[in-house]
Order: sequence, then structure tokens, then C-alpha cells
Amino acid sequence: MSNSSSLTQFLLLAFADRRELQLLHFWLFLAISLAALLANGLILSAVACDHHLHTPMGFFLLNLSLTDLGCICTTVPKAMHNSLWDTTTISYMGCAAQAFFFYFFMSAEFSLLTIMCYDRYVAICKPLHYGTLLGSRACAHMAAAAWAIGFLHTLLHTANTFSLPLCQGNALGQFFCEIPAIHKLSCSHSGYLRELGLIVFSVCLEFSCFIFIVFSYVQIFRAVLRIPCEQGWHKAFSMCLPHLAVVSLFVSTGIFSDLKPPSISSPSLDLVVAVLYSVVPPALNPLIYSLRNQELKDAVRKMIRFLHFSSLNVVNTEIYSSSHT
Repeated sequence: MSNSSSLTQFLLLAFADRRELQLLHFWLFLAISLAALLANGLILSAVACDHHLHTPMGFFLLNLSLTDLGCICTTVPKAMHNSLWDTTTISYMGCAAQAFFFYFFMSAEFSLLTIMCYDRYVAICKPLHYGTLLGSRACAHMAAAAWAIGFLHTLLHTANTFSLPLCQGNALGQFFCEIPAIHKLSCSHSGYLRELGLIVFSVCLEFSCFIFIVFSYVQIFRAVLRIPCEQGWHKAFSMCLPHLAVVSLFVSTGIFSDLKPPSISSPSLDLVVAVLYSVVPPALNPLIYSLRNQELKDAVRKMIRFLHFSSLNVVNTEIYSSSHT
């Protein structure tokens, strides 16, 4: 029997036992993280530098890229480190920090996805009121609310979770510090009931947001079908369907992870589900949104050309300077 006050570290779940598979996991996660960092970095730079993207959707995309970067940088580096060095340990404080920041960024991301759905609803169903309902001040307030909700929601969960006495060892059974995995180590009935109440509240809140998103898209599709021009259909559907796909993956895997019955739980299934909601959406979001947004693609191309020509000018200047010395 061990108590949480005497725990100094947790044991994370390894992706594989064989060294070759561990290294394969390391290189796979390295490629995913570099791609996510590059893509989200390009979106952040493009939105910040191109005035054509200083719109409500551009502003929310910028915030979404920040949450994606936060999610990737919170969980993936530690998993890569453990695979590379063939270890599974994480310190108690490191685990608490990882759990807090991961749930903070994930909660903020879901709030932002809900706000972005509202942005699409107003743009298509109430275009004449778009400037009024989604002015710069309103967008700033909504983004601030998304971050604040994520912070408060996460603070409640992590404070309750890491105050629980732990007496079931220190093996988490997950590749990062997931709060449900920590609950399995608890021996406090009252603390577990408190956290269960918080989980039920969180699931109800997520489900309410999802219902709002579905209802908004029903209204959007009804408005789109009244558009006589097929080009208008294509533009509206290309705006909405990727967002709906991301939200569906995000909500379904997150709720399944929290509420799946123990009878179907297994280490391999838990790993797959965790990767689907913690790594895949942050890595795919930039690809999905950038490919469907022509203005964003143009801004990224313009920035890449600018960086390319700037590097060429630097090289030419260095060559010229060296030839005249």
C-alpha cells in the first residue's frame, strides 16, 4: 500500500516492449510533432502577418493553433523521451503539470471549436448581422471566455484528482498522465464520487456544446440548400464539413475515453483512443483548415515565398561580401 504523499513518480504505459518498436514509435511521434509544429507555426505567422486574415475566423484559427501546439507539446515530448531512452517514469509534479496543461488546452480547444461553429452559423444564416455579432470586441471576449472556462474546468479536475489518496500502486496504464487513469489508483470513495460528479458535469457540458453544434449545422445546411448557386453550396459545405468532422472525432473519442465500460477496456484500446483524441486532432487541424481556406493557403504561400527570397538574398549578400574581401 502506498499513499500519494509518499509517491515521487508514476509509471507510464509503454507503446511496445521490443526496442525496435519503441524506436519506431519515437520516429513516428517525432514526425507528427514536427509536422504539427510547422503547420501551426505557419498558421500563426500567416494570421498575424496578413491583414486579409484579420477576421473573426482568422482570430479563432490563431487561438486554435495555440491550443493545438499546447496539446502536442504537453504529451508527445515525454512519450518520445520514454521511447528513446527505454523508460516509463514521470515525476509526481511532472505528472500533475502534464495533466493540468493537457486538460487546459483540450478544454479551451473544445470551447473554441464551439465558438467557430457559431461564427459559421452567423456568417451563413445571419450575414447582415455578422459585423455586429462578431465584432473585434465580441471575438476577444469569446476567446477570453474559452480560455477562462478551460482554466477553471481543469483547475477543478486536477485539484480534486491530485488531492486523492492513492493506494493502488503507481502504474497509470496510459502513455501520459490522464486523469481517469489516476482515479484508478485512488482508494478514496468520497473523492472518487466528487470526481465522478465532475466528469458527469463535464460530459453533460460537452454534450450540450455538441448539441448546439449539431443544431447550428442543421440550420446552416437548411440555409445552404436554399442557395440556388451550386458554387455557393460548395463554398459553404467546404467551410463546414471539415469543422464538423474535427468536432465529431474530438467529442466521440473524448467521451468514449471517459465513459467506456471496464469490460471492454484494454491497454491497446486505451492507447489507440488516447492517441485519437490527444494527438490526431492537434496534428490534423492545421491541415484540414488550411486546405479548406483559400485565403489562408494564399497567405502561407506568400510567406513561404518571402522567406525563400529572404534566405536567397542573405546567401547572395554573403557571397558578394566574401568575393570582395
